[in-house]
Amino acid sequence: MAEIGVIGAGSWGTALAVVLAHNGHQVTVWSILEEEVEMLTREHEHKDKLPDVRIPETVTFTTDLKTAAEGKEMVVLAVPSPFTRSTAHNLAEFITEGQLIVIVSKGIEESTLMIQSEIVEQEIPQADVAVMSGPSHAEEVGRGLPTTVVAGAHTKQSAEQVQTFFMNEVFRVYTSPDMLGIELGASLKNVIALAAGMADGLGYGDNTKAALITRGIKEISRLGVAMGANTETLNGLSGIGDLIVTCASRHSRNRKAGMLIGRGYSMQQAMDEVKMVVEGVYSAKAAIALAKKYEINMPIIEQVNAVLFENQPAKDAVMELMLRDKKAEHEDILW
Repeated sequence: MAEIGVIGAGSWGTALAVVLAHNGHQVTVWSILEEEVEMLTREHEHKDKLPDVRIPETVTFTTDLKTAAEGKEMVVLAVPSPFTRSTAHNLAEFITEGQLIVIVSKGIEESTLMIQSEIVEQEIPQADVAVMSGPSHAEEVGRGLPTTVVAGAHTKQSAEQVQTFFMNEVFRVYTSPDMLGIELGASLKNVIALAAGMADGLGYGDNTKAALITRGIKEISRLGVAMGANTETLNGLSGIGDLIVTCASRHSRNRKAGMLIGRGYSMQQAMDEVKMVVEGVYSAKAAIALAKKYEINMPIIEQVNAVLFENQPAKDAVMELMLRDKKAEHEDILW
């Protein structure tokens, strides 16, 4: 049994706390909200964000970062990506040299174009930073439905440590050294999922969804490889796997926000309706900035940005994509 801290009491942090507690670990969950901690302590169920998922009685809750992090064998950072830097900054004083932090949030920081692990390593340089991602909606993980994810770290030993803490008969964890690929796939798929949701909101069908997923992973891979990620990673769980589930699932907040935009909602109205952080909105500008930096063509992500930030109607964005210049599907396959 290990003592583990989970920083963030949203749906994902709560679901992972349930997994870890069922594995026999002593779990402490932190939230910045006093009323949320009181509710979780009293109910042992997150009625707002993860209803009908019972949290084991062994899990404790706190608003004190020191209590949640100090001396823990692993700290799980599960706050929404826009709050990663500020939370890591406040967490730093309680983390010792070589202490394991596994990041499970997804996103690219707009102002710096940093992925989550880079942000945490900048704020907490003494930490041993790992990441974990894959097709894993909290609603299903919390209910114990079979799920597979991938853990990435700088060393095989650290990745295997994350694997050992989390893995059980319904939560399978693979390992990988490609942290960059894992994080890029996890972040950029949210932007493509916004496009898939817009298509749903416009009343388009499965053909459109399949096209967006297929061409979307092409865009993600093109950028990822240019940045140094591995193609196999982007074709794996944190790339195509997470893209499929986020574009298609009723649980996906990014797809839901996109669907509302396709129906005529503004970006802000859609985010207010979803009532959770829509991380694809925050990653969209960073994605297009990275595309320009690395001189990569990303037409789907360009059109998502146009809809979100330039008042482009979603229907017009689809027309822009369909009426682009003629191209071969794979330019590296020769006649």
